[in-house]
Amino acid sequence: MATRTDAPTRREQILKEAARLFAERGFHGVGVDEIGAAVGISGPGLYRHFAGKDAMLAELLVGISESLLTGAKRRLAEADGVGGTAPEAVLDSLIEGHIDFALDDRPLITLHDRELDRLRDADRKLVRQLQRQYVELWVGVVRRLYPDLGEPAARSAVHSVFGLLNSTPHLTRPGSLPDRAGTAELLHRMARGAFAAASGA
Repeated sequence: MATRTDAPTRREQILKEAARLFAERGFHGVGVDEIGAAVGISGPGLYRHFAGKDAMLAELLVGISESLLTGAKRRLAEADGVGGTAPEAVLDSLIEGHIDFALDDRPLITLHDRELDRLRDADRKLVRQLQRQYVELWVGVVRRLYPDLGEPAARSAVHSVFGLLNSTPHLTRPGSLPDRAGTAELLHRMARGAFAAASGA
């Protein structure tokens, strides 16, 4: 039982450090030994958890896409469970969830931008499929709040807001983020403002 409990924790540590190092130095600039040293195990010891760096990269990029989609679906289900939740509150909840990702997992944003093409075709297609589902979920919520906004315009607005929220790796030096709450509030206001502007409200 203890082994099963500890194994995911070690995997998470490995993935977190791999994401940080890949984002800082690029996928080919990081060796297995460096990732192992960052979590206090030998490089070869990593192979008990992952087949190699390619497997780590795939799990990072597929994993965050799955996590974002699952989280968004959960937020919508919670809103539906409450009954009568205003579309504005649902959109606010989606924005908050994405901001948490954008502030807490900034290396993954950099990794996605730089290294997505390194994935195997099947993994890359899966990431794209998950991302499309995530976008369409947002589009549905945006159109409920702004019913006069056409589907193409709503989709463009969602992509634009993602670009805004995913700009967090450029806000400060890696590893630092002064006033997280203030940054989250600012991003939220800007996202809502972008959707309002797109709708002409």
